[in-house]
Amino acid sequence: MIEIKNLYKTFSSGDDRVDALRDISLTIADGDVYGIIGMSGAGKSTLVRCINMLERPTSGAVIVDGKDMGTLSTSQLRDARREITMIFQQFNLLMQRTCLQNVCFPMELSGVKKAAARKRAMELMELVGLPDKAGAYPAQLSGGQQQRVAIARALATDPKVLLCDEATSALDPNTTHQILSLIRDINAKMGITVVVITHQMSVVKEICKHVAILDHGTVAEEGLVSAVFAAPKSEAARRLVFPDRVDEQVSNPHSEGQLRVIFRDAKTTSIPLVARMARELGIMANVISATTQPIDGETYGSMLLGVPHDQMESALAFLGSIPNMTVEEVTDLV
Repeated sequence: MIEIKNLYKTFSSGDDRVDALRDISLTIADGDVYGIIGMSGAGKSTLVRCINMLERPTSGAVIVDGKDMGTLSTSQLRDARREITMIFQQFNLLMQRTCLQNVCFPMELSGVKKAAARKRAMELMELVGLPDKAGAYPAQLSGGQQQRVAIARALATDPKVLLCDEATSALDPNTTHQILSLIRDINAKMGITVVVITHQMSVVKEICKHVAILDHGTVAEEGLVSAVFAAPKSEAARRLVFPDRVDEQVSNPHSEGQLRVIFRDAKTTSIPLVARMARELGIMANVISATTQPIDGETYGSMLLGVPHDQMESALAFLGSIPNMTVEEVTDLV
């Protein structure tokens, strides 16, 4: 378990002071895939670097598997970091070493005998789907292949925690999906706790069970990914879940109000809501936007509807009566 308690991190330079993290408290369960998401400058990368003490917090505590990371000696922290490994956006492979040698490297530092290290490295190259690239150099690989080698290297010390700092940001969408699928499989097979740092809601929705949304160094919202997607409460969460502003030409606020409808499961998504409201209540709703997508094995969707002001109450009552559906009036689109 990872426990982050009242964490603060302040950077100072002369008279300048930046509060990168302010009173962060989170609990990440063993075996979870936990997303930490926010826009640029939200503090997410600083937070993940505090977990393994690459950045020392100004105050507060990070407790991993019962160990207060901030109280460990240099040698104890070195040992702890073997159980908390990290992959990065730019892969950080040693370009003068072969892929197999890159995977062997952390085991060499740990004193593992050469033959045992090579055997384990080959097993890991097999795990990430690149047994034929063991003798290749990183420059000969694609970005996705390099990230697979980086994942294999991160697993070489049999860690309990894998930190992923924007690990797919440099990859195209198809390769991103492949890397996320690999990380999800590793989590399922090996039980490793995964912490995913990203600015992309699509990454969180594809792989994470829980999420914390950071905004200007604070936790704006946290919980199950499905719950946050279904009913985001904070302004920061709304910006991430519903990133596109609606063109005023699509919806005229003088003639209609707007309702955000979130629905869950395939049965609910198949209900012809707009047609039923028109037929049964005479409400002519304007579909401003709509989308569906899978999250954690269920189908979720959202619609933004334009509804005449004098029919808003009836529309709210009708939509609110449907199971597995939430509806709210939108007064400030994000």
